[in-house]
Amino acid sequence: MGKKFQWANLAFILAAAVLLTGIAGAQDSAKKETFKARLSPVPIDLSMMATVAGSGSLTATLSGKQLTLQGTFAGLRSAATTAQIHRAPKGIPGPAIAGLDLAVTKADKGEVSGTLELTPDQVADLKAGRLYVQIQSERAPDGNLWGWLLQ
Repeated sequence: MGKKFQWANLAFILAAAVLLTGIAGAQDSAKKETFKARLSPVPIDLSMMATVAGSGSLTATLSGKQLTLQGTFAGLRSAATTAQIHRAPKGIPGPAIAGLDLAVTKADKGEVSGTLELTPDQVADLKAGRLYVQIQSERAPDGNLWGWLLQ
């Protein structure tokens, strides 16, 4: 009876471990939040029409304080130079957030990506729709494409 009891206990412990691992994994995936942005030209006046054009999209995943972004863009009239996270209410230009720069293909089409550590205030701004991605280009150094990160 002793060996049967030990094997039964071992089987119970293994089953419980598998169940707890599954629950922990489900909780981790439940903590991830997804945001999307449609990148389009910054509002322009007629004099800027020759320099500002293009489109793109990106997806961002927030896990705790870590934000991972991945997207593409095309149709710029000059090569992209930088990409940054900015803070402002939707539709209103705002300042870039220091330290939240993204990798961007230095061409008229390509990819934008990055993994950033946000502060609690920045996480709150993200969830409230107050963060956006802006891509600058050679002929539009003040902004070529932008898109708010929305759930």
